This record gives sequence, C-alpha cells and structure tokens, in this order.
Amino acid sequence: MNKLIGRLVIFFVGLPLVVGIVLFLPYQHHLALNLLCVLASALGAAECANLYKIKGSPVKPVQAALLGILGPAAQTLATSFNLNPHIVPAAIIAGVLWLLISLIFVPESRFPHAVDKFRSGCALVLYPGVLLLWIIRLDSVPILVFLLIVIANDSLAWVFGTLFGKGNRGIIPVSPNKSAAGFCGGLIASIIVGIGAVFIVPDAFNSRTMPPVLSGFLLGIITGIIAIFGDLAESALKRSVNVKDSGVLIPGRGGILDSIDSISMAAPVYYLLYSFMFR
Repeated sequence: MNKLIGRLVIFFVGLPLVVGIVLFLPYQHHLALNLLCVLASALGAAECANLYKIKGSPVKPVQAALLGILGPAAQTLATSFNLNPHIVPAAIIAGVLWLLISLIFVPESRFPHAVDKFRSGCALVLYPGVLLLWIIRLDSVPILVFLLIVIANDSLAWVFGTLFGKGNRGIIPVSPNKSAAGFCGGLIASIIVGIGAVFIVPDAFNSRTMPPVLSGFLLGIITGIIAIFGDLAESALKRSVNVKDSGVLIPGRGGILDSIDSISMAAPVYYLLYSFMFR
C-alpha cells in the first residue's frame, strides 16, 4: 500500500510540479529546474555516502553533498549565467584534486582507508551529479519528452508487473520482484512516447537522417532500456549493503536516489541520442 501511495504521489504531484516548473519558470534557461537538479544531486550523493559507509568507506554527508553538486552546479552556472562551459570539467577536476590532496593530511591511523575514501569520493562526483547535469543542457520540449519517457516507463512497468508478472519474476537476481511483463510494459510506454514526440512536436524532433517513426522508436526504446538499467543498478547498490531504500525522505517511495535512479542514468544517453538524431 505504501509503495502504491508513493507512486501515485510521484505521478499526480511530482510530475505535474516538474512540468509546471519547466513550462512556467523558463527564466535563465530553466534556472528553477536546474537548481532542483543540483538539490537532487546533493541529496542523492548524501544517500550514496550512507550506503558506502555501511561497507566501511565513510564520507561525511556534507562532504558527499558538495562532491555531488560539483557537476550540476557548474553546468547551471554555464547554462543559466553564460559562463565559460569549461567550468564544468574544471569543477570535476577540482573535486578529484581536492580528494587526492586531502589524502596527504589523513592521520596515520586512517592510512588503510585512504584508497576507500578516494574511491568513494570519485564515485560521489559521478553519481548521480555528473549524470544529472545533462538534463540542464536540454531545452523545454526535450526535457518534457525525456521525463515522460522515463516516468511512463516506470509507471507502466509497475502496472504490467502487477497484472501480468506473477509467473515471470526473478529474471534479474539483483531485483527479484521485477518481472519480464513489467520490463515489456515499460518499454512499450517509452516507445509510444518517443514515437508520439516526433509527430506531436516535429519542430523539436525532426530527424534529417531517418524516418520519423524509426527515430522516435530508437529514442524511446534506448532511453527506456537505460532507464530500466538505472533502476536495477541502484537496486544492486542497495542489495550489496542489505538495505531496502536509499533513504526515507519520500514516504512510500524511499529516498531521493530511489526516485532519480532511472532519470540520472538515462539523462546522458537521451541527451546524446537527441543531439545526434534531432539537432
């Protein structure tokens, strides 16, 4: 019941809220949405740090949040305030250098954990922050289509899994409750949104290299597959430390990372597909 409530809240409250931010607050190249990505990166990185802590790789939550926002914050400055785009790789490099330099001043008693600290810190820079920053580089219509592809995938996967997944679960050991029916339903939803986009908003999704149906199909199915992988990858992280949810910020849903896992992993793939096929 709690999972159902969480999904309904995301669908009927979270999705319209994000759509409203994209449509009605487009100022400074969607500064409001960009700051939301920065906040999600900070909270997601902090939740990741809690997972790493269970495995003996402690990174303080504040430090984790700072590492997590390096990429999205720099991309926001570049996109919304027209700063030099080189600020993005510069911020990421600065974070890695800071991690390396900090190892020099580790107390002798902590020497055995230096490698774990560096490894965890680098991971926090990348996930979810560097993955989410690609949303900030998109325009209004592509952002909305991306969100619809991913959220429709998740919603229809749950519906198909609930209705038709009884005898085909457990095909992926890392997430035994997921079913083949659910995967198929999610991909069908993503394909429908992808194909629909090229006909409903052809100005933004006009491919000069392939037929509209094929371009929409590829956009939908590839983004949908990566979104599914994002959900499964986060499940693997949680199972490795024997926790059910990444956090408790969203009742019935878990943590922030539980809600942005598919979005963060699919964002760079969608951005590249869109850039190659429609720009």
